[in-house]
Amino acid sequence: MTSTKTLTAALEAGHRERLMRNAHEVSFEAGTRLFEEGRRADRFWVVRTGTVTLDLHVPGRRAAVVDTLGHGELVGWSWHFSPYRWHLGAEAMSPVRAWEFDAQAVRDLCAQDAEFGRAVAAWVGDVVAHRLHAARIRLLDLFAPYGSGNRL
Repeated sequence: MTSTKTLTAALEAGHRERLMRNAHEVSFEAGTRLFEEGRRADRFWVVRTGTVTLDLHVPGRRAAVVDTLGHGELVGWSWHFSPYRWHLGAEAMSPVRAWEFDAQAVRDLCAQDAEFGRAVAAWVGDVVAHRLHAARIRLLDLFAPYGSGNRL
């Protein structure tokens, strides 16, 4: 995937290197929950290999998958915005290898270096915008009378 939502495309080399100095490698088995909706967002991940699903709790039903993330993609953006609580849940759909970051440490780096902070904010903001747009398209496909609006 080559879009500004992937880490490699989103951050210039110097900012990416600075961020990566705070990363450590983690692995998750398929079916492992990375986080739950409403809980404290104190870390985030960038997927190296495997697939992570984002889901929404539906009372009395199985969680609804709202997105699927893969190589180079950011897992979790709630760590960047107060009150630092997850808005969704996340689960490893397959075995996952990822870089894990301490959210407070990255927020501190952003506060110390405005240029780095703007770059990280732009990356996270782009991820949020992309995911909101994708959700809008899925909702149109599900509920609009003529699908996603591609027809005249």
